[in-house]
Amino acid sequence: MLYEHVDPFIGTGATDLPTPKGLAATWWWPKPQVGNTHPGAMHPFGMVSACPYSGAYPTGYGLYDFNTEGVPDLLYDRPVASGFTHFQQSGTGAIRKYYNYFRVTPMLGPLDDLGTTWDLLDEVAEPGYYAATLSSGVRCEVTAGPKSAVHRYTFPAHDAARIVIDASTGGLAIPHSQTVPLKAHLAMLEPGVAQGEIHVEGVPLAVHLEVDAPGWQQLLWYDRRLMPGGTRLDFDYIRPTTLRPFGLLFMGPSRAEQTVEVRLGFSLRGCETARDNLHTDVGRTQATFAGRRDLTATTWRDHLGKVAIKAESDDQATVFGTALYHSLVKPCFAPDESPWTTEGPYAFDICTMWDIYRTQLPLMTTLFPQRSVALANSLLSICEQEGNLPIGYRMAKGADRFSRQGSALAHTFLADLCQLDLPGIDWDWAMVHLEMDLRRTYGEDYLVHGVAHPISHTLDLAYAYHCTAAIARKVRDLPLARQMRELAQRWRAAYDPGTGLLRDSTFYEGGRWNYSFRLLHDMRARIALAGGDRAFVGLLDQFFGYGAAPVTQPGVAPSVAEMDAGYGLCRFEGLNNEPDYEAPWSYHYAGRPDRTAEVVHAAVANQFGTGRGGLPGNDDSGGLSAWYVWATLGLFPVAGQNLFLVSAPAVAESTTRLPEGELSITTTGFEPVEAGGPVSYVQSIAVDGKTLERPWISARELRHIRNLHIELGPQPSAWGTQIRPPSTSDPLNAAGGEA
Repeated sequence: MLYEHVDPFIGTGATDLPTPKGLAATWWWPKPQVGNTHPGAMHPFGMVSACPYSGAYPTGYGLYDFNTEGVPDLLYDRPVASGFTHFQQSGTGAIRKYYNYFRVTPMLGPLDDLGTTWDLLDEVAEPGYYAATLSSGVRCEVTAGPKSAVHRYTFPAHDAARIVIDASTGGLAIPHSQTVPLKAHLAMLEPGVAQGEIHVEGVPLAVHLEVDAPGWQQLLWYDRRLMPGGTRLDFDYIRPTTLRPFGLLFMGPSRAEQTVEVRLGFSLRGCETARDNLHTDVGRTQATFAGRRDLTATTWRDHLGKVAIKAESDDQATVFGTALYHSLVKPCFAPDESPWTTEGPYAFDICTMWDIYRTQLPLMTTLFPQRSVALANSLLSICEQEGNLPIGYRMAKGADRFSRQGSALAHTFLADLCQLDLPGIDWDWAMVHLEMDLRRTYGEDYLVHGVAHPISHTLDLAYAYHCTAAIARKVRDLPLARQMRELAQRWRAAYDPGTGLLRDSTFYEGGRWNYSFRLLHDMRARIALAGGDRAFVGLLDQFFGYGAAPVTQPGVAPSVAEMDAGYGLCRFEGLNNEPDYEAPWSYHYAGRPDRTAEVVHAAVANQFGTGRGGLPGNDDSGGLSAWYVWATLGLFPVAGQNLFLVSAPAVAESTTRLPEGELSITTTGFEPVEAGGPVSYVQSIAVDGKTLERPWISARELRHIRNLHIELGPQPSAWGTQIRPPSTSDPLNAAGGEA
């Protein structure tokens, strides 16, 4: 079982991988070399996380200061925490303010010590559970349910032990990154029970607390001073200049090894719903920590049990198991919790679509299609209320703040669901929003001028028109489908035929080389624009560093000259940057699946490892980890086109539990994938015993295949060189057929 191999600490530290060998040694990574994950307790796709809080960038856990390039500077030289917070992001960067609400701190000193950081000793983490001992001597354990968190603290003997809940904290403890509640209220209800609500960035976040500490006092506090006799605290409005810390406190003598349990239910729909959520998750009895931990572990075992691999080593099992785990923590699903009164699916922490739409969302669709249907309906509900399909979405009103990164990415996700005929989505309703969304922000430039800058948005919009045309055909709106198909052809305006690359423009992270090799809907025409197969492969070879000398990665605080020299290489950024995720698979469209295997195996072998520094860059809500999962299985989803490209896997055997049955991928001639080692190339493929000449299968086919057998060998073969993955300008599709 992969559950036993998950290490939630992978990615929590700065990148610390062996010196790359072979082709990977020529790649250069400009973005932050840190995974930015956290080891806190989470439920699969749950609303809540519980994690030690140091205030560091970007999750609130860890050691690091804000950074955008190279290796991050240290804020701390060892793991520390001032308490445990909730609602952490996973692996993203450059967002700064982010969640970390309702800090819970076990203390042995006075309230004036609140905010002190204690060393985290003897840390332990597994899916759904985190534990550590503070240097104060308190053992801390946390677990999480879908809408709740449960803390258990084991105190030494002390005459005035405390549990302090700070309702005023939020965001990060670095400059300009604190989140201030706009208004708040707290109330004591009965011994051991309290409720509160804070309004953060326009959204009311309610909590219902139950503390199992018989005989302890419970008090409100404000500005680090106790409020004896007070039962309610209200703030009609709060400004950064008037904010003073406030919260709840439970205090009393502790025996040696005495445990105190703190249960928190959360809701965006008020305190009573938060109470109901807590009782749904943990029941109504005291001492529920062990039961909730077991339930969450069982759910994780089921989710991680969807995929099994024949690993070559414990390390490979750990890297793969952890990658699958990281792929299943976001988005945060919160059914019946939307900020509006609408019932049904709701999700937040889709940060960001730009990171996850290529890899993580297709993985969720493959393994948990009803989750994807729920997310689709959530996105459509957001559009209904806020006027646009979000590029990213947070727990905040007007939370789509990611339009610089991409345009119309939800169209890609929805197109895959539509073409799979998954039930539960009103596609006529969806079409209204899909068409409208294409006109927002950069979409107007695209329609009026035929191009949008940054130039990558031209490709986003052209692809979205292609995806929307496919949905229009499904709802039998053929005139709209024709209109969308024509607008989808404007991708050509983004390219310079003289270079075969994108035209000069500004870019969001990366440059024109990074964005030039994305998988379009008409790769046949795109390759022809570059001068044909040979010229296109030549550009790809230059990008991936074939024949180039090894390079050195940026260090801490790299100089402008160092960064300019690196960017001047125009090199593959080695999965450190999301636009590069699909680039290795472009070779498939030029008849060179052998090159795909070489690049993908170099990335798998060199850019993922065990330990805190085991990721080459930000995990980005599982986008990077999902890439590793697909690459290990020998598949890659072409998001929006309902197909998977096939290549040499990094394991000899795998089994994936799909809704329709088990898919086994088996091999002959397999050799372990090692850094600098030989590459295995596909010689032939059989699907349920029948020869497959083409290097791709449709998503529909994948759901019904029971065995994909891949024969591998040490030399490239003719397999996959003649039949190319589909393009809209293929003879059949050019006449109006479907790809």
